Amino acid sequence: MAKEGGEIEVEELTEYDESDAVDGDSKASSDGIHKDKDSHVSRFTASFQDFLLKPELLRAIQECGFEHPSEVQQECLPQAILGTDVLCQAKSGMGKTAVFVLAVLQQLDLASNETAPQALILGHTRELAFQIAAEFIRFKKYLPEVKVQTFYGGVPIAEHEKLLSENPHIVVGTPGRILELANKTKKGSKTPFLNLKHIKMFVLDECDKILGRIDMRKDIQQIFVKTPVQKQAMMFSATISQDLRPTCKKFMYNPLDIFVSDGTIILHGLTQYYLTLQEVEKTKKIGGAFGCP
Repeated sequence: MAKEGGEIEVEELTEYDESDAVDGDSKASSDGIHKDKDSHVSRFTASFQDFLLKPELLRAIQECGFEHPSEVQQECLPQAILGTDVLCQAKSGMGKTAVFVLAVLQQLDLASNETAPQALILGHTRELAFQIAAEFIRFKKYLPEVKVQTFYGGVPIAEHEKLLSENPHIVVGTPGRILELANKTKKGSKTPFLNLKHIKMFVLDECDKILGRIDMRKDIQQIFVKTPVQKQAMMFSATISQDLRPTCKKFMYNPLDIFVSDGTIILHGLTQYYLTLQEVEKTKKIGGAFGCP
């Protein structure tokens, strides 16, 4: 800056501190402007309101503490709620289950007089079926008229036949028991206990575990042909090999093919630990972690 008398005054620059830059970026990230390395929220992050979900679903989402959709939810959910077939591979913990749960709940026709289920969700184990059903129950909190039932082997089939008489909108289960219920007809009738002729949404969770096993794949094929030709098919997993992808797509029509992964096991917002053990030590160590003797 020039002074009177022709002298030039040199203005000192503020010393740059790298810690100031980190603090600034972190603050900007909390305001939704930048993407911080420890945050999965980008500057262009959408909100669940942008997906035009039912108010009842938005209320449940808010109560669950979800502020922004994850990357996989941003990629898949807008297309899934429009009825597009989806093949999605993403790491565990990224919210894949919420994608198809919200898509199914959004698309259910609760005004329909049809008593047959509208959505079929299949998992390879009863534990996974329970987990999926729990997510449906959590997000349908303000849609009490929606009925969800879970079916798996090891339970007397008569109990499951009774549950089907309640006309659930959503059926969650394992392939073997679902196929058994779809094949077994009511006494004195040709109508099966599980009528799949009105299925609108067909979902495989952990699809690699199901389609990768020949016995389960046969069950899935038999179940699939009992459903309408015109329906939405969605498949999700953390690991889908290149060899299995063509098999998955045989069940789909022009699917949205999403791959969300950076090749690591690090998940934003989660801290993971591992301990190297001998095989014989596993049970003892796991029991100790949960306070068991």
